[in-house]
Amino acid sequence: MIEQQIRPWGVLDSDVLAALQSVGRETFVPPDYRHLAFADVEIPIGQAQTMMEPKLEARLLQALAPKTDENILEVGTGSGYMTALLSHAGANVTTVEIYPELISSAAEALAAASISNLSMEQGDASTGWGPEAFWDAILLTASVPELPVAFTESLVTGGRLVAVIGSGPAMEAVRIDRDERGVLSRISLFDTRLAPLVNASTDRIFQL
Repeated sequence: MIEQQIRPWGVLDSDVLAALQSVGRETFVPPDYRHLAFADVEIPIGQAQTMMEPKLEARLLQALAPKTDENILEVGTGSGYMTALLSHAGANVTTVEIYPELISSAAEALAAASISNLSMEQGDASTGWGPEAFWDAILLTASVPELPVAFTESLVTGGRLVAVIGSGPAMEAVRIDRDERGVLSRISLFDTRLAPLVNASTDRIFQL
């Protein structure tokens, strides 16, 4: 998977590659789809949700660049695999999932993988999470037509956010950074396609 899918798609960061080698992806794949655990396809996980292709997971993780002891918000726990990759970096991960069934299955997989430096919360984070919370990094694991402003408002100085933004076939992965002056900047990373975040709307959007 790493040599045939990940590296050819520009994922060369040694920390990301180490995480991919250390965290068993098959642990997070439903039993009926274990034979596809390392295939370059989306995998159904229930509730009409899917796991991303491995190369997209790796590319988004590389863009976010999680660091030890950072407080990271993951919107969309899904299978729990990306949660595990974020935790592998030593970050303190808060992961939010709207479907209780996915929280339950992800918790089992994370426990099996001995991942513990995280907080799992059930709820709708489509417009942000925790009005008093501030994050070093935020990762949206599903696409949004536009980015709600609450996410950028909750980034600390030096914080960054990675998301896939757009509708239909026209989507782009972006990274948004808040510098030491509090100024936000947006970098277009690559074109892609990703299933939409449940309840995502275009109300109160961030624009730059």
